[in-house]
Amino acid sequence: MDDGTQDVRGTHANPVPRPAMPRDAPTTPPRPSSPPAPGAYEQYPQEGPGHGQLPGRRPGVAEWLDTVRPAAAPGIWRFGHRPPKAARTPDRLPSITVVGLLIPLVVALLVWSLWRQGALPYQWAPLKLLTPDDWWWGGTVSPKGTQGREAMVVYDGVFFAVLVYAAGRLGSWSDVVRHFVGRRPQPARALFAVAGALIALSLVFPGAFPGAGWDPLPVVDPVFSLIVLVSGGYGLFTSQLFTDALYALITLLVVWPFARVGAWWAYAGELAARRRAAADPVAPPAADLPRSQWPGPRHAGQYQAADLLAAEVAAGRMNDVDCARVERAWEAARGEARPAAFTETVLRQGAAAWTHPSGARDLPGRTARHDLLEGQVRIGRWAGERTPRDYEGAGAALGAETLGTSLLLVGPSGSGKTRHVTGPVTEALTLQALTGACAVVAVCAAGTPLGPDTAYDVVVRIGDPASVHDLDPYAGSDDPDEAAAFLAEALVGDLDTVGGQSAATALAQLLGPYRAAHGHFPPLPALRELLEGDPGALASLRAALPADEHAVMRRELDARMRQSGSTVDAGPALADRLALLDRPAFAEFFGTAGPGSRPFSLRAVAHHPLRVRIDLPERGHEEAARLITRLVLAQFHTVVRDTRRPHFACLVLDDATGAVTAESVRRVQGLRSRNAGVVLALRSVADVPEALHGPLLGAVGCRMALAGVTTWDGSRFAQAWGTEWVETKEVAKHTVFAHQPMTRAIHALRKLVTGRAVTTDAVTTRQVERERWSASQLAHEVPPGHAVLSLTGVRGEHAPPLLVDLRD
Repeated sequence: MDDGTQDVRGTHANPVPRPAMPRDAPTTPPRPSSPPAPGAYEQYPQEGPGHGQLPGRRPGVAEWLDTVRPAAAPGIWRFGHRPPKAARTPDRLPSITVVGLLIPLVVALLVWSLWRQGALPYQWAPLKLLTPDDWWWGGTVSPKGTQGREAMVVYDGVFFAVLVYAAGRLGSWSDVVRHFVGRRPQPARALFAVAGALIALSLVFPGAFPGAGWDPLPVVDPVFSLIVLVSGGYGLFTSQLFTDALYALITLLVVWPFARVGAWWAYAGELAARRRAAADPVAPPAADLPRSQWPGPRHAGQYQAADLLAAEVAAGRMNDVDCARVERAWEAARGEARPAAFTETVLRQGAAAWTHPSGARDLPGRTARHDLLEGQVRIGRWAGERTPRDYEGAGAALGAETLGTSLLLVGPSGSGKTRHVTGPVTEALTLQALTGACAVVAVCAAGTPLGPDTAYDVVVRIGDPASVHDLDPYAGSDDPDEAAAFLAEALVGDLDTVGGQSAATALAQLLGPYRAAHGHFPPLPALRELLEGDPGALASLRAALPADEHAVMRRELDARMRQSGSTVDAGPALADRLALLDRPAFAEFFGTAGPGSRPFSLRAVAHHPLRVRIDLPERGHEEAARLITRLVLAQFHTVVRDTRRPHFACLVLDDATGAVTAESVRRVQGLRSRNAGVVLALRSVADVPEALHGPLLGAVGCRMALAGVTTWDGSRFAQAWGTEWVETKEVAKHTVFAHQPMTRAIHALRKLVTGRAVTTDAVTTRQVERERWSASQLAHEVPPGHAVLSLTGVRGEHAPPLLVDLRD
């Protein structure tokens, strides 16, 4: 397979569009079929991972791979992240716990001493109440026979068990044991538990330990006495097997808590695994290998592939994109139980295995810090007094796990939306596309710094005759109803006077018959004539439909002809909006047929990890640009419906003004479950219809308010972020009035010296509910170059709205 890189354009169902380049440029060279020879890359600059072009020697790739990436809260830059010192140091055992351990122990020893002496009041009352009267001499607790004596032994054992349980619970013995034993590494943890078990056994079975001269604890005797009472005699103890089994059971019950504390079973399994590894000369060591040694394939038995990849990393023939791409391929091969196929490809192609269909293995230049193994891009650092301990000093990052819930960022011109957010995010998505993990579509005005043309596979410049591609208004669809739906959304989705359903019906009544007659959907000029109700165009289309083959389509067209010119006809409004695109500047664009047509279908991003940039027209075509943005957004929602897509798909709208409609807001909510997301950048929330302010902020999972937003915009974010309970303290000063003559004299003297009356402070502490960020704070307290960001992950993780320094 060649992933479509060698196919003739348009000869298969879902062709991979060629990279954006001049039409007379040479085709993409074939992908190498064998690993490159040593020294083949020496002409490239030697730089660290993530800087410069591939594939230069990168001595820092191994260190980059081996850098720790601990689990962290959403939005934290995990590369080299170190949790706060308070979170990393073990908690000390509170002194109150030590005191609480000693006091119940002393009380328990005192109570047990009084019990053994029979000094507790009503000590034997429960026993006499629960046993027959003929077991005791009248008015006493002296037993008449064997049953009474055995009952007293059982009674002592029950009281001892209750006393030990109560002392343990009151003294927090479990917390003390977990602190001193459970947190130690193996084998110290197991040895401490063994020592505790031996001490407990010496107290229960002192006869088994030489030199132990103390009496046994009431554990064994009460069990034997209970069996005597239940069985009615001593006959069971004539069996040596029964007696030995009973001793073994008591021993296991005593040792079992210590085995749990010492994790004996887990440690035994670890020792067994080490012995098996030592016995197998080919098996890898049990210790964890660094990531640069490719432990995944190595532990799965694919040693040749692991050794080759480790050599490629050490020789500097792999960069971070290669490592992330190969790791993704390994995860796919392991999930599909095809490790041998993985090894075969690695041995054949080396570091170039599974290269992106464009042949690119890096971007020509980077402006942000990326961690492709975690799919994150660093956008700044969490800052501010409200930052929780987990976020203090940590980097702020965005990734597919948060972009999958969609991101809305609002900030005025000059606040850094493109420079600090959409630019780095788009760059990260294009890098991830090279690893096969993502498809990205960026829509922006011409000249917006979202990366050079060589960083994309497809660049569509609407209105530029030199553009390699134009945009397919029908997104490669063959369903008239589907095409009519997103066309209607793009044309009249922002109008209140035309219903979306009636507009979609009017378009479907024309698209279906035209496709049936001509084999393709109409070009925009032809569609405009049909929508305007031109009698000649409609009659010509009807004549092209044979009555016997297309009766249904003729009926659809007849219905459109009857509605044409009526007061409820949506055709004129659609034609007026379509006229914005049927202009001389766009004459060579939006074509769907003909030898000169070069349409790019957005549906390709659902099948391939493509990098697409669409440059919107300028110079008096603002309304047309907004219409195209709505069209791309509506098409994106349609093409990502297939949840079988293995890669993440993301649409970045650098300026979403006029693109958000009621239908698009509803569809944004469903992108999370379809492994897709959108990034919407606005100068102000006012660029969205007022009725959609609340639904839009509720539909996206990630919200960002940049410095300079107005109080009106801030109020929307404040409502979306809600309130929280905070503790407040109020201090009131009250004048002290003395009643004794001496006290009044002292107060008078003090007032004379200090000039202030004697007062006392009354402190009131209470819980109050306050906004996380008020509209005034968002408008006036966010410094330049900062933003307030809240995040939600696709699995439901939340990060509260916190201040981010985008310049760090």
